[in-house]
Amino acid sequence: MCLWSLPATSESMAYILKTLNSWFWWENIWMPINCTWADFVDRDGLVFPKPHQLYATIPYAFVLLIIRFFSERYVAIPLAKALGIKNVRRVKPQPNPVLESYFRECSRHPSQSEIQGLAKKCNCTVHLVEKWFRRRRNLEIPTVLRKFQEAFWRFSFYLTSSIVGFLFLYDKPWFYDIWQTWVGYPFQTLLPSQYWYYMVEIGFYWSLLFTLGIDNKRKDFMAHVVHHLAAIGLMSGSWCGNYVRLGTLVIFVHDTADFWLEAAKMFNYARWEKTCNMLFIIFSIAFFITRIILFPFWILRATLYQPTYYSTTPVIAYFLFNGMLLILQGLHLYWGYLIFKILKRFVFLKDLKDDRSDEEEEDSLTDTEEESTKNGNKNSSGSSKHLLSSSHH
Repeated sequence: MCLWSLPATSESMAYILKTLNSWFWWENIWMPINCTWADFVDRDGLVFPKPHQLYATIPYAFVLLIIRFFSERYVAIPLAKALGIKNVRRVKPQPNPVLESYFRECSRHPSQSEIQGLAKKCNCTVHLVEKWFRRRRNLEIPTVLRKFQEAFWRFSFYLTSSIVGFLFLYDKPWFYDIWQTWVGYPFQTLLPSQYWYYMVEIGFYWSLLFTLGIDNKRKDFMAHVVHHLAAIGLMSGSWCGNYVRLGTLVIFVHDTADFWLEAAKMFNYARWEKTCNMLFIIFSIAFFITRIILFPFWILRATLYQPTYYSTTPVIAYFLFNGMLLILQGLHLYWGYLIFKILKRFVFLKDLKDDRSDEEEEDSLTDTEEESTKNGNKNSSGSSKHLLSSSHH
């Protein structure tokens, strides 16, 4: 590659980025006809949201992660102990390349015939192989204390956000008459309370994305990824288009149900069954009211139907935002179906188990039995000599 071609390449890349940037911020995408970005310069006491302010949500996310660390460590753990939750040590299986490879590449739940084949290959008993897989599977599952800490953090945030959101919204006319969200649009001034409500909420969902790899994984993991990305996209887009009044209502409707669920989880981990059942029923009622009734018939009505009274030519953002809101509503229906299944099982079987989470399996053999079994086995070579270890980690 010729050196003199480098400047030309960098110039062409800069031109492409500049072109994409101008397309992305094209006025016809974000705002009504005859409006430009120059109209959103602060003036005469009016303050408008600015896209570059969204960069602050990343540092806010890390601040929330720091707050989460200290709250989980110094509040959640003592609370868990007070509720009777113990930090159970787990027995770590002895490293075994054969079984580890099978666990990762083939199956975490081998059949009986596969276990017998692995036992022969490792020159050990079937019981030891079964126990190795039980202990190995348990290592993939967060402890009850860890689950409690995560639920405590989410409960704390959602409860705080709900209370603060109500204090920010209770005296606003659009909280009672949703038509007011469009009065004066797009030249609606940004309130300080709206700024902090947005920044902290977006920062929270960034923090959830950053910790997806270490938080408790459930079967609806991908649904949570889609939800977090859609939430960040919606809030960021509504910020740029100054749909802040509607955005605060969407945030409030979501958070007011979620803290009941996290409270139910906390008492479930503490095995306070009656309290857990009561809280989950309250959550279910709140969820169906806010997500299945209010969200589609109040929020979506305001975003899909009411804008046509203020503009005969919908902007592109109208379709983008409503598309993401409909994705959220699809997730609401999916989670509503899961909640209905749990409630149905509770009514007929008196069981409120959450199928999305895996439960820890109990060992069938004690460490003493395991040691005696190992001593009675034939000698084996390499890493298969000591299949399991009774040491704790």
